[in-house]
Amino acid sequence: MDLKEIQSLVKLVSSSKVDHLEIDNKDFSIKIKKNSAKTEVVSMAPAPVQPAPAPVVTSVPPANTQESAPAKPVEEAVKGEEIKSPMIGTFYRSSAPDKPSFVEVGDEVRVGQTICIVEAMKLFNEIESEVAGRIVKVCVDDASPVEYDQPLFIVEPI
Repeated sequence: MDLKEIQSLVKLVSSSKVDHLEIDNKDFSIKIKKNSAKTEVVSMAPAPVQPAPAPVVTSVPPANTQESAPAKPVEEAVKGEEIKSPMIGTFYRSSAPDKPSFVEVGDEVRVGQTICIVEAMKLFNEIESEVAGRIVKVCVDDASPVEYDQPLFIVEPI
């Protein structure tokens, strides 16, 4: 695991509702804890078979929750059933950057059809539709972080 991967994990924890992330692997162990003051990598111990790099400590200040969110334009209410993210991760509309999206607004989907991918910890999880219907809205931008239970799509049942 390199520094960029660790920094992305720290950012993921600091921007999510998760307070504690712990990964134990045969090659390394990492713990990331979030408290009200800061988010930091608490421990990174490499496997003894590798040369021991210096421990990495990264601090990321949490978002200021006391500021009010900027006013957003009022959107027209879209009716339908929400398909929500089953996990925290990064949302992808296609299997690769050069591939077409799994679904577009207006497409009809069936139960069990792959509609997107949520990447979590280098695992690409195919998300399947739980509803048969027509895609009315894509709620998340491609390659954006998503929270558990965050709406990804709105589907008008048929």
